[in-house]
Amino acid sequence: MYRYSILSIFCLILLLCSKVSYSNEISFDKWLSDFKKEAISKGISKKTVEAATKDIKPVPRIIELDRKQPEGSMTFARYKKRVINDARIVQGRRLYKKHKDILDKTARKYGVPAQYIVALWGIETSYGNNTGGFNVIEALATLAYDGRRSKFFRSELINALKIIDAGHISYDKMKGSWAGAMGQNQFMPSSFNRLAVDGNRDGKRDIWTSLPDVFASTANYLNKSGWIEDQRWGRRIILPKNIKKSQIGLKVKHDLQTWKNLGVKLPDGQDIPVVRGMLASVVAPDGLGGETYLVYNNYRSIMKWNRSTYFATSVGLLADQIAQK
Repeated sequence: MYRYSILSIFCLILLLCSKVSYSNEISFDKWLSDFKKEAISKGISKKTVEAATKDIKPVPRIIELDRKQPEGSMTFARYKKRVINDARIVQGRRLYKKHKDILDKTARKYGVPAQYIVALWGIETSYGNNTGGFNVIEALATLAYDGRRSKFFRSELINALKIIDAGHISYDKMKGSWAGAMGQNQFMPSSFNRLAVDGNRDGKRDIWTSLPDVFASTANYLNKSGWIEDQRWGRRIILPKNIKKSQIGLKVKHDLQTWKNLGVKLPDGQDIPVVRGMLASVVAPDGLGGETYLVYNNYRSIMKWNRSTYFATSVGLLADQIAQK
């Protein structure tokens, strides 16, 4: 049994270190030929389909990234330290001030405070400095061909071609992440087609280079996700020692008076503010031994952007810091 176990581990190591193989049984050329027919049948011009898919090939690096497993779980404390550092806060405040007019106008139109628009911009792409260098068409084609999540990425590839066909961007300038997230706010093509906005009214929805479009698209996404204008995202709290684990998590909602009665306090020991009819949940990204937060409806709106408590909490915290400009 011991020798078999060692042999199994050795074979696993060899498998992980081997060259990437694709799970699709047909050749990429055959797959691409079939896909192009489908794209054209869905109303995308033949000219766009041919130009955008010319000479593309599967990219092994993208498959490696898609299959890569994390080496270990990162704590929220470590994640927060990485994404909400002093440099990002300072830059966020500076950019808020620099673009205040358009940000405030966008905030009024969509009912989303400007600091949240800036915070999402900062965490997603470090304020547009890290938008990804992959060709989105090639990346999505690679993932659609691979077969592991082919249905999802095939649909995203169709959506990406629709964006090009509509003239919002050329295929060679459509850059993004290895998974196909695009522009300064990292929209997937389907999100772009549903929620991207032409903020500067030039006839194009350009989330790559037009900040009015980036800001308006971000605000529109949150607005359509149920954002409530006069509420914040949440706040840091201290839990009573006798709190039950069953009370923790987004599935549990109580009104603020109930949380107050349960002994939830602000970090300075004061009572939490009570707003009648407002519901909240408690999240503890690192468990009860770490920081805890009382979160409201707008936290859930952020999670429709990215379903991670690490991400949503960090967006809220960075927004709070940026607002202290």
